[in-house]
Amino acid sequence: MSTFFTRRRALRWLREGVIFVFIALAIIWGVDRYRQPALPETFTGMTLQTLDGQAVDLAALSDTRPLLVYVWATWCNVCRFTSPSVDKLARHGDNVISIAIRSGDDARLAKWMQKKELTMPVINDARGELAQRWQVSVTPTLLVIDKGKPVSTTTGWTSYWGMKARLWWASIG
Repeated sequence: MSTFFTRRRALRWLREGVIFVFIALAIIWGVDRYRQPALPETFTGMTLQTLDGQAVDLAALSDTRPLLVYVWATWCNVCRFTSPSVDKLARHGDNVISIAIRSGDDARLAKWMQKKELTMPVINDARGELAQRWQVSVTPTLLVIDKGKPVSTTTGWTSYWGMKARLWWASIG
């Protein structure tokens, strides 16, 4: 086979690959927009309590560097792949808080966290009231808050490096 046909075939595959990537990104973007929660314009004055009894203010936590808010559930199958990455971010010093929705009472959630060896800070939304108020319809949902305002949301599985990139992007924005 001549070099001309080999090069032509490679260029066709490259062009089709680029088109496929753009189509996939457009679909992902559209799904994220469709499932986007109805967040408040600002998180100022929103104080919540972690499982260990610590009061946290989301706006204050996001004042000096972007905050990743991870909304998840113990019964969520996709969350079992995402939670270890969020926990790793928290252990490495990234600004992270998680909200477990409809995952049982504090004792049950604490036992589950211990069993899974997760140490990330967690707020228990036992009845799903906060998730309902924000209209979070999919777990996991990841929010990035910077200076008290939401700057990014995504739903579904996200990699460790995808989360790091979102935090970095918010810090330069």
